[in-house]
Amino acid sequence: MINESALLESKTLRSSVLDRTDVLDRVKALSLLPDGMHVTTAMVAAYFEVSRKAIESLVLDHREELVANGYRVLAGTELTSFKEVSGIQSRSRSLALYPRRAVLNIAMLLRDSEVARQVCTSWTWSTWHVRSLWITPSTARSPPSTTASPTSSARPSCRCSTP
Repeated sequence: MINESALLESKTLRSSVLDRTDVLDRVKALSLLPDGMHVTTAMVAAYFEVSRKAIESLVLDHREELVANGYRVLAGTELTSFKEVSGIQSRSRSLALYPRRAVLNIAMLLRDSEVARQVCTSWTWSTWHVRSLWITPSTARSPPSTTASPTSSARPSCRCSTP
């Protein structure tokens, strides 16, 4: 089971689940830039229903981890090229871009977002369900009953799940 403090404190635990970006769309549609791969800081804030400042603060505290998951800031000729290719109309001198993996990373780090809690809970439930179906001779067990719901007490806890 994964609990709140383990997910907040363990970069290794967070990185082990970052390929499950499909949970983002299960909770709420994530609108992407025209390149179909990235979102901006404002788009991340809108998705999680938090302020842009909350996202910027989180980036300051966890920049290295987010960069490892694809976060980057474009400026200069790289930004100009990106604007031309993607059709973005922006007058800013730099643009922060987040791929889906970095957005999922942010969900695991945000504390005060109901959407982030739902993403984390959805990820935890689906991961637990898949793992519970793995059967080996020494650990054979039945899958959860079909009447079990995601709010069932058998569901594992997560950093952002509510009691």
